[in-house]
Amino acid sequence: MVHAVEDEARTTRDRLIETARELFHRQGYNSTGVAQILKEAGVRSGSLYYFFPSKEDLLVAVLEWYQENLWPVVMGPVFEKVTDPIERVFGVLAIYREALRTTGFTFGCPIGNLALEMSDCRPETRRMIVENFEGWRLAIRKCLDDAADRFPPDIDRERLSAFVLTVMEGGVMQSRSYRSIEPFDAAVAQLRDYFERLAPGTRKSEPVS
Repeated sequence: MVHAVEDEARTTRDRLIETARELFHRQGYNSTGVAQILKEAGVRSGSLYYFFPSKEDLLVAVLEWYQENLWPVVMGPVFEKVTDPIERVFGVLAIYREALRTTGFTFGCPIGNLALEMSDCRPETRRMIVENFEGWRLAIRKCLDDAADRFPPDIDRERLSAFVLTVMEGGVMQSRSYRSIEPFDAAVAQLRDYFERLAPGTRKSEPVS
């Protein structure tokens, strides 16, 4: 009986997080009301406030979900398919390109969206946003480290990984604004050109989509 209650509580909490995650991504944090979350999750208000004293506490849980699922949802599928470390970088970028294209440019990086929207939020929320960016960047940094022998010895791989993140976020934002894949493709093409100049002739023909 105790286990059944615990399982039901976990299910309720998970349903709230999943519903909030989808709504925050689709329509933004500020445009999503608690009443809509409750209705779409099929949960009573008492259950929501039992798990999350405030809407922003629920957002923190959503950010924790993104942090925990960066590898299985974003990085893992690319790393399993692509062995070349540099091509893994472009494989990750290809995921965002495909999401832009298939959603008619309504897709945005969920962390990037929240970072713009939640500039005036609690320190804990900002910390979780930063940690999500850092998790993404460190995965890219790992790719660059694995290809260290192909780069000039004085290249700053820390900054380069941050630059890749900037290219992704900027490309996504512009493509959403223009409702066109061209800004994203142009940004990634310029990044590719830069990589080719740093490590000439290293482009592989592995699939990335």
